[in-house]
Amino acid sequence: MEMLSVKNLGISFGGLHAVDSFSISIKKGELYGLIGPNGAGKTTVFNLLTGVYKPDMGQILLEGQNITGLSPIEINKAGMARTFQNIRLFDNLSVLDNVKVGLHNEIRYSTISGILRLPSYRKTEKRMNEEAYKVLEVLGLENEAKNLATNLPYGKQRKLEIARALATNPKMLLLDEPAAGMNPSETDELMEAITQLREIYGITILLIEHDMKLVAGICENIFVLNFGTKLANGAPSEVLNNPEVIKAYLGE
Repeated sequence: MEMLSVKNLGISFGGLHAVDSFSISIKKGELYGLIGPNGAGKTTVFNLLTGVYKPDMGQILLEGQNITGLSPIEINKAGMARTFQNIRLFDNLSVLDNVKVGLHNEIRYSTISGILRLPSYRKTEKRMNEEAYKVLEVLGLENEAKNLATNLPYGKQRKLEIARALATNPKMLLLDEPAAGMNPSETDELMEAITQLREIYGITILLIEHDMKLVAGICENIFVLNFGTKLANGAPSEVLNNPEVIKAYLGE
């Protein structure tokens, strides 16, 4: 069953086709990579899929639901969550509270209940804390729960952003360069964590990444983007040895 179907997606900025007639199909529960040279349009694709940009053309279906042109909030509620190339955390909130922000769809008490600390508030807060700790445990951050996000080392901040996205209970998770800036040891830990997320939550994952070891190590299928168009797709061993892909990265 298809989790994501993208047909002839396109957007232009000042007459320049940043993404042009981009089409992909992603099966439910699988882990895909989106790669390409710098400036190929990968993050623009993510921005189109998540409502940051509205496409000039094309259609986006999430598990059969047309989400084309919806707002980021509406798309998140439909079941798609993402992280960003540049980390975006609430630095002065605790690690736990950063994850609880992602649980906003679970809030079921009124403002008055929150101010007066009524039973509905306490019950919901208890459940949110429990859910947040579960997510943190999967990513090995449970011991950091009370620390401020800004005090975490870089690699753990990356994981925290993934945890917050996961807390929104998505069907599909988009990761924009999750290993950027990580050392080899942190990257290995991240590879294991992403694999576990897919197994535990059964979610579909699409990631942008320049670390080919990570891509080849965990992705079942890879799409290659070049100058805003799809250049190739297939299994990692096939795609990474494709002469056209090598040419796109390294030139003639």
